[in-house]
Amino acid sequence: MTNRRVDDIALFDLDGTLADYDGTLLSALNRIRSSYEPELNELDRDKEPEYIMRRRKLITDSREWWATLPRFQLGWDILDITRELEYRITILTQGPRKVLGAWAGKKEWIDTNLGGVDVTITLDKGLVYGKVLVDDFPEYVERWLEHRPRGLVIMPGHRYNEKYSHTNVVRYDGSNLDEVREALVKAKARQPREPL
Repeated sequence: MTNRRVDDIALFDLDGTLADYDGTLLSALNRIRSSYEPELNELDRDKEPEYIMRRRKLITDSREWWATLPRFQLGWDILDITRELEYRITILTQGPRKVLGAWAGKKEWIDTNLGGVDVTITLDKGLVYGKVLVDDFPEYVERWLEHRPRGLVIMPGHRYNEKYSHTNVVRYDGSNLDEVREALVKAKARQPREPL
């Protein structure tokens, strides 16, 4: 018999959470660099030169690129716990406005790797209800928490979110899975209108 209530929803981001967007993009950018360019060791969209931005766009315009992203293990560790706790899994991913191939590729990735889960592709994650959000990007987390002050966020660790802190966010770096499990158990047990 299941313990799942209809509101026991865990929303999962795709890029950087369940799929290795950054690692795969970095590898692709290094494969097409010229022999006189230094190898890229990290992505920094705020500081990248225009030619790197154009190469990034060229790579990510491909439906196939999105459809074949490898799994990102930190996100899958969290997914395993939410499945064990019988959360209702829903993918919540942002869709690029002008890159229709990305939308199709993301959906293909989800079907291949997750099967029949619900999917929401949006430009504003703050609009979507869930008891838990699993997302790597602080800006999307902040937007979601604006409307869910009792919501729980589990944040897979990356360099770009290592200094992020919020009372409702547990950052998972691979070494604190027990803390993640405890937070997910507590969030699932929370009754409607009960504080976090």
